[in-house]
Amino acid sequence: MAPSPVAQKRALGDFLRAQRARLSPAGVGLPAGQRRRTPGLRREEVAQQCGMSVTWYTWLEQGRDVSASPQALASLAGALHLTPAERGYLFELAGKRDPAADDSGAEGMDVPPALADAVAAVKVPAYLLDHLWNARAWNAAAARLFVGWLDRDDDRNLLRYVFLNPMARKIIPDWNRRARRVLAEFRAESGRHIDDPALVATVDGLKGKSAFFARCWSDHEVVDRLGGERTFDHPGGGRLTYEQVAFTFASRTDFKLVMLLPRKGKESGR
Repeated sequence: MAPSPVAQKRALGDFLRAQRARLSPAGVGLPAGQRRRTPGLRREEVAQQCGMSVTWYTWLEQGRDVSASPQALASLAGALHLTPAERGYLFELAGKRDPAADDSGAEGMDVPPALADAVAAVKVPAYLLDHLWNARAWNAAAARLFVGWLDRDDDRNLLRYVFLNPMARKIIPDWNRRARRVLAEFRAESGRHIDDPALVATVDGLKGKSAFFARCWSDHEVVDRLGGERTFDHPGGGRLTYEQVAFTFASRTDFKLVMLLPRKGKESGR
Protein backbone atom coordinates (compact mmCIF):
# COMPACT_ATOMS: atom_id res chain seq x y z
CA MET A 1 0.00 0.00 0.00
CA ALA A 2 1.33 3.43 -0.96
CA PRO A 3 2.20 5.75 1.94
CA SER A 4 -0.13 8.66 2.64
CA PRO A 5 0.93 12.15 1.51
CA VAL A 6 1.19 13.18 5.16
CA ALA A 7 3.52 10.29 5.95
CA GLN A 8 5.65 11.07 2.91
CA LYS A 9 6.00 14.73 3.84
CA ARG A 10 6.90 13.77 7.42
CA ALA A 11 9.51 11.33 6.14
CA LEU A 12 10.88 14.00 3.79
CA GLY A 13 11.29 16.43 6.69
CA ASP A 14 13.00 13.80 8.84
CA PHE A 15 15.34 12.94 5.96
CA LEU A 16 16.29 16.57 5.32
CA ARG A 17 17.02 17.19 9.00
CA ALA A 18 19.19 14.08 9.21
CA GLN A 19 21.17 15.05 6.11
CA ARG A 20 21.62 18.63 7.32
CA ALA A 21 22.87 17.42 10.70
CA ARG A 22 25.62 15.27 9.22
CA LEU A 23 27.25 18.13 7.31
CA SER A 24 29.86 20.46 8.72
CA PRO A 25 30.32 24.09 7.64
CA ALA A 26 33.90 23.37 6.60
CA GLY A 27 32.75 20.42 4.53
CA VAL A 28 30.60 22.67 2.34
CA GLY A 29 33.03 25.58 2.21
CA LEU A 30 31.46 27.73 4.95
CA PRO A 31 33.32 29.36 7.85
CA ALA A 32 32.76 27.64 11.19
CA GLY A 33 31.68 30.92 12.77
CA GLN A 34 30.50 31.07 16.36
CA ARG A 35 30.04 28.04 18.56
CA ARG A 36 27.09 25.88 17.53
CA ARG A 37 24.61 24.34 19.88
CA THR A 38 23.65 21.54 17.44
CA PRO A 39 25.73 19.58 14.95
CA GLY A 40 25.55 20.17 11.24
CA LEU A 41 24.41 23.13 9.19
CA ARG A 42 21.75 25.64 10.11
CA ARG A 43 18.59 25.81 8.04
CA GLU A 44 19.64 29.25 6.85
CA GLU A 45 22.90 27.86 5.54
CA VAL A 46 21.24 25.03 3.61
CA ALA A 47 18.70 27.45 2.13
CA GLN A 48 21.49 29.79 1.07
CA GLN A 49 23.49 26.96 -0.49
CA CYS A 50 20.58 25.82 -2.67
CA GLY A 51 19.05 29.23 -3.44
CA MET A 52 15.82 28.52 -1.55
CA SER A 53 14.11 30.85 0.89
CA VAL A 54 14.64 29.98 4.55
CA THR A 55 10.90 29.92 5.12
CA TRP A 56 10.28 27.49 2.27
CA TYR A 57 13.08 25.17 3.36
CA THR A 58 11.83 25.27 6.95
CA TRP A 59 8.36 24.28 5.78
CA LEU A 60 9.83 21.30 3.92
CA GLU A 61 11.62 20.15 7.08
CA GLN A 62 8.45 20.62 9.08
CA GLY A 63 6.50 18.39 6.72
CA ARG A 64 4.07 21.12 5.76
CA ASP A 65 1.79 20.86 2.75
CA VAL A 66 4.18 22.56 0.32
CA SER A 67 5.79 21.31 -2.84
CA ALA A 68 9.26 22.02 -4.21
CA SER A 69 9.94 21.98 -7.94
CA PRO A 70 12.24 19.32 -9.42
CA GLN A 71 14.85 22.03 -10.06
CA ALA A 72 14.69 23.18 -6.41
CA LEU A 73 15.02 19.59 -5.22
CA ALA A 74 18.03 19.10 -7.49
CA SER A 75 19.68 22.19 -5.98
CA LEU A 76 18.84 20.90 -2.51
CA ALA A 77 20.40 17.53 -3.30
CA GLY A 78 23.57 19.33 -4.35
CA ALA A 79 23.64 21.52 -1.26
CA LEU A 80 23.29 18.48 0.99
CA HIS A 81 25.92 16.53 -0.98
CA LEU A 82 23.57 13.58 -1.44
CA THR A 83 24.74 10.33 -2.98
CA PRO A 84 22.81 9.01 -6.04
CA ALA A 85 20.80 6.70 -3.78
CA GLU A 86 20.01 9.54 -1.34
CA ARG A 87 19.06 11.82 -4.23
CA GLY A 88 16.70 9.20 -5.60
CA TYR A 89 15.13 8.81 -2.16
CA LEU A 90 14.68 12.58 -1.89
CA PHE A 91 12.78 12.76 -5.18
CA GLU A 92 10.73 9.68 -4.28
CA LEU A 93 9.62 11.21 -0.99
CA ALA A 94 8.87 14.53 -2.69
CA GLY A 95 6.79 12.77 -5.35
CA LYS A 96 8.74 14.39 -8.19
CA ARG A 97 10.77 13.07 -11.08
CA ASP A 98 14.48 13.83 -11.02
CA PRO A 99 15.37 15.96 -14.09
CA ALA A 100 18.77 14.26 -14.15
CA ALA A 101 16.95 10.98 -14.83
CA ASP A 102 15.51 12.30 -18.10
CA ASP A 103 18.77 11.50 -19.86
CA SER A 104 19.46 8.26 -18.02
CA GLY A 105 18.30 6.25 -21.02
CA ALA A 106 19.83 8.44 -23.68
CA GLU A 107 21.82 6.83 -26.44
CA GLY A 108 25.10 8.20 -25.13
CA MET A 109 24.71 6.91 -21.58
CA ASP A 110 26.78 3.79 -20.98
CA VAL A 111 25.27 0.65 -19.55
CA PRO A 112 27.20 -0.44 -16.44
CA PRO A 113 29.73 -3.09 -17.58
CA ALA A 114 28.52 -5.62 -15.02
CA LEU A 115 24.97 -5.23 -16.31
CA ALA A 116 26.05 -5.71 -19.92
CA ASP A 117 28.05 -8.79 -18.92
CA ALA A 118 25.03 -10.21 -17.10
CA VAL A 119 22.86 -9.83 -20.21
CA ALA A 120 25.53 -11.44 -22.40
CA ALA A 121 25.82 -14.39 -20.01
CA VAL A 122 22.13 -15.30 -20.24
CA LYS A 123 21.65 -18.40 -22.39
CA VAL A 124 18.17 -17.60 -23.69
CA PRO A 125 17.38 -14.52 -25.84
CA ALA A 126 17.70 -11.47 -23.59
CA TYR A 127 17.89 -7.74 -24.16
CA LEU A 128 17.96 -4.55 -22.10
CA LEU A 129 15.59 -1.65 -22.84
CA ASP A 130 15.84 1.94 -21.64
CA HIS A 131 12.82 4.15 -20.94
CA LEU A 132 12.44 4.95 -24.66
CA TRP A 133 12.64 1.24 -25.44
CA ASN A 134 15.97 1.51 -27.16
CA ALA A 135 17.89 -1.76 -26.86
CA ARG A 136 20.97 -0.92 -24.82
CA ALA A 137 22.45 -4.41 -24.47
CA TRP A 138 21.57 -7.86 -25.81
CA ASN A 139 23.07 -11.30 -26.17
CA ALA A 140 23.86 -13.41 -29.20
CA ALA A 141 20.66 -15.43 -28.86
CA ALA A 142 18.56 -12.26 -29.05
CA ALA A 143 20.50 -11.06 -32.09
CA ARG A 144 19.76 -14.36 -33.85
CA LEU A 145 16.07 -14.20 -32.99
CA PHE A 146 15.29 -10.57 -33.79
CA VAL A 147 16.16 -10.40 -37.46
CA GLY A 148 16.25 -6.81 -38.68
CA TRP A 149 16.59 -5.32 -35.19
CA LEU A 150 19.40 -6.69 -33.04
CA ASP A 151 21.38 -8.41 -35.76
CA ARG A 152 22.55 -5.23 -37.46
CA ASP A 153 24.15 -1.87 -36.68
CA ASP A 154 21.02 0.18 -37.18
CA ASP A 155 18.12 1.68 -35.27
CA ARG A 156 17.81 -0.09 -31.92
CA ASN A 157 14.38 1.26 -30.93
CA LEU A 158 11.84 -1.53 -30.40
CA LEU A 159 8.82 0.59 -31.31
CA ARG A 160 10.32 1.73 -34.60
CA TYR A 161 11.28 -1.86 -35.36
CA VAL A 162 7.78 -3.18 -34.71
CA PHE A 163 5.90 -0.42 -36.53
CA LEU A 164 8.27 0.63 -39.32
CA ASN A 165 10.49 -2.34 -40.19
CA PRO A 166 8.92 -4.68 -42.81
CA MET A 167 10.80 -7.62 -41.30
CA ALA A 168 8.79 -7.29 -38.08
CA ARG A 169 5.58 -8.00 -39.98
CA LYS A 170 7.13 -11.18 -41.35
CA ILE A 171 8.43 -12.69 -38.13
CA ILE A 172 5.65 -11.59 -35.75
CA PRO A 173 2.44 -13.63 -36.25
CA ASP A 174 -0.81 -11.66 -35.86
CA TRP A 175 1.24 -8.51 -36.25
CA ASN A 176 -1.62 -6.01 -35.83
CA ARG A 177 -2.65 -7.40 -32.43
CA ARG A 178 0.92 -7.81 -31.20
CA ALA A 179 1.96 -4.33 -32.34
CA ARG A 180 -1.04 -2.77 -30.62
CA ARG A 181 -0.20 -4.61 -27.39
CA VAL A 182 3.47 -3.58 -27.54
CA LEU A 183 2.41 0.05 -27.77
CA ALA A 184 -0.11 -0.33 -24.92
CA GLU A 185 2.67 -1.78 -22.74
CA PHE A 186 4.97 1.09 -23.66
CA ARG A 187 2.29 3.63 -22.85
CA ALA A 188 1.78 2.08 -19.40
CA GLU A 189 5.46 2.63 -18.63
CA SER A 190 5.76 6.04 -20.27
CA GLY A 191 3.55 7.85 -17.76
CA ARG A 192 6.58 8.66 -15.60
CA HIS A 193 8.27 10.37 -18.55
CA ILE A 194 5.28 11.80 -20.41
CA ASP A 195 6.87 15.26 -20.76
CA ASP A 196 10.35 13.97 -21.61
CA PRO A 197 11.37 15.71 -24.87
CA ALA A 198 13.05 12.54 -26.13
CA LEU A 199 9.89 10.51 -25.56
CA VAL A 200 7.74 13.17 -27.23
CA ALA A 201 10.09 13.19 -30.22
CA THR A 202 9.99 9.38 -30.46
CA VAL A 203 6.19 9.28 -30.42
CA ASP A 204 5.80 12.21 -32.83
CA GLY A 205 8.28 10.64 -35.24
CA LEU A 206 6.37 7.36 -35.27
CA LYS A 207 3.02 9.12 -35.66
CA GLY A 208 4.37 10.89 -38.73
CA LYS A 209 5.62 7.67 -40.34
CA SER A 210 2.95 5.13 -39.39
CA ALA A 211 -0.78 5.80 -39.63
CA PHE A 212 -1.42 2.59 -37.70
CA PHE A 213 0.83 3.78 -34.86
CA ALA A 214 -0.99 7.13 -34.83
CA ARG A 215 -4.37 5.40 -34.57
CA CYS A 216 -3.17 3.08 -31.80
CA TRP A 217 -1.62 5.94 -29.85
CA SER A 218 -4.83 7.97 -30.06
CA ASP A 219 -6.76 5.00 -28.57
CA HIS A 220 -4.85 5.40 -25.27
CA GLU A 221 -4.75 1.66 -24.59
CA VAL A 222 -2.73 0.73 -21.50
CA VAL A 223 -1.76 -2.78 -20.37
CA ASP A 224 0.84 -4.15 -17.97
CA ARG A 225 3.95 -5.76 -19.41
CA LEU A 226 3.08 -9.12 -17.88
CA GLY A 227 4.91 -11.33 -20.33
CA GLY A 228 3.31 -14.54 -21.55
CA GLU A 229 3.63 -16.56 -24.72
CA ARG A 230 5.46 -14.97 -27.64
CA THR A 231 5.65 -16.67 -31.05
CA PHE A 232 7.93 -15.84 -33.96
CA ASP A 233 8.12 -17.08 -37.56
CA HIS A 234 11.89 -17.04 -37.86
CA PRO A 235 13.27 -17.14 -41.43
CA GLY A 236 15.92 -19.67 -40.40
CA GLY A 237 14.33 -21.46 -37.46
CA GLY A 238 10.67 -21.72 -38.38
CA ARG A 239 7.94 -21.28 -35.77
CA LEU A 240 9.52 -20.51 -32.36
CA THR A 241 7.53 -20.10 -29.15
CA TYR A 242 8.78 -18.53 -25.92
CA GLU A 243 7.55 -17.41 -22.53
CA GLN A 244 8.48 -13.76 -22.03
CA VAL A 245 9.48 -12.42 -18.62
CA ALA A 246 10.69 -8.93 -17.76
CA PHE A 247 12.54 -7.43 -14.81
CA THR A 248 13.28 -3.88 -13.67
CA PHE A 249 16.63 -3.31 -11.95
CA ALA A 250 16.51 -1.92 -8.43
CA SER A 251 19.65 0.14 -9.03
CA ARG A 252 18.66 1.35 -12.51
CA THR A 253 14.90 1.62 -12.78
CA ASP A 254 15.27 3.17 -16.25
CA PHE A 255 16.45 -0.22 -17.55
CA LYS A 256 14.27 -3.27 -18.11
CA LEU A 257 15.63 -6.75 -18.83
CA VAL A 258 13.47 -8.86 -21.14
CA MET A 259 14.09 -12.61 -21.40
CA LEU A 260 12.46 -15.16 -23.69
CA LEU A 261 12.35 -18.66 -22.24
CA PRO A 262 11.86 -21.46 -24.80
CA ARG A 263 8.55 -23.26 -24.36
CA LYS A 264 9.12 -27.00 -23.99
CA GLY A 265 8.43 -28.85 -27.18
CA LYS A 266 7.59 -25.64 -29.05
CA GLU A 267 10.99 -24.29 -30.02
CA SER A 268 12.63 -25.65 -33.14
CA GLY A 269 15.63 -24.94 -35.32
CA ARG A 270 18.07 -24.26 -32.50
